[in-house]
Amino acid sequence: MRTLETKRLNLRPWQLSDVKDSLEYAKSSLVGPDAGWKPITTENKVIAGFGLHESTPDERIKSIKQREVGYVLNPEYWGNGYIPEAVRKVLEYSFIHKGIDLVWYGHFEDNLQSKRVNEKCGFQFKFKKERELTSLENQKVMQWYYNLSRETYMNGRIE
Repeated sequence: MRTLETKRLNLRPWQLSDVKDSLEYAKSSLVGPDAGWKPITTENKVIAGFGLHESTPDERIKSIKQREVGYVLNPEYWGNGYIPEAVRKVLEYSFIHKGIDLVWYGHFEDNLQSKRVNEKCGFQFKFKKERELTSLENQKVMQWYYNLSRETYMNGRIE
């Protein structure tokens, strides 16, 4: 992925020098379990991890070009609107520059912060399904899935 910039954010590929900053939030019990992993115990800085992953949550539409947004954010930076800002930029990049047809967004049922992000960014609820998280001792969680199509994005220019 190329570097994307918003007014406040620089979305770029990971660098080895980001390890210290990413460990700062990865060790938090407020981050890891909501992202599907155990917390790790061991102003120009990395405050989040962000990805646009190949994913097909609904096998019935596997023929279209689709991706899934995923992220984690250092809790010290929660409540500043950084993630909706980043998601909007990644949507623009996906639909306008990469020709993606559909972008998915998923969150665990009790992750209300992530639910709020998807509402702010125009995703529409599609379904939920149970998942087993091997990285969290096979804990079962309900994952809610939402998506946004390129057509809806282009017609509504979700900003």
